[in-house]
Amino acid sequence: MSLQTHLSQLARKHEALEREIHEAILRPAEDDLHIAELKRRKLLLKDEISRLQAADTVH
Repeated sequence: MSLQTHLSQLARKHEALEREIHEAILRPAEDDLHIAELKRRKLLLKDEISRLQAADTVH
C-alpha cells in the first residue's frame, strides 16, 4: 500500500469519527465515556496522519 493510499484511508476514518462524534453529542442519552473514547481515537488518527505526512516530507 502506498503512503498516499494509507493517508487517504486514515483521513476517511478521521472524517467518519468526526461525524460519529457529532451525532453522539446530539443524542442526549449518549454516554460521555463513549464520546471521550471517540475523540481519543480521532486524535490518535490525526497524530498518525501528521506523523506520516512529516515523514513523507523528509524523504
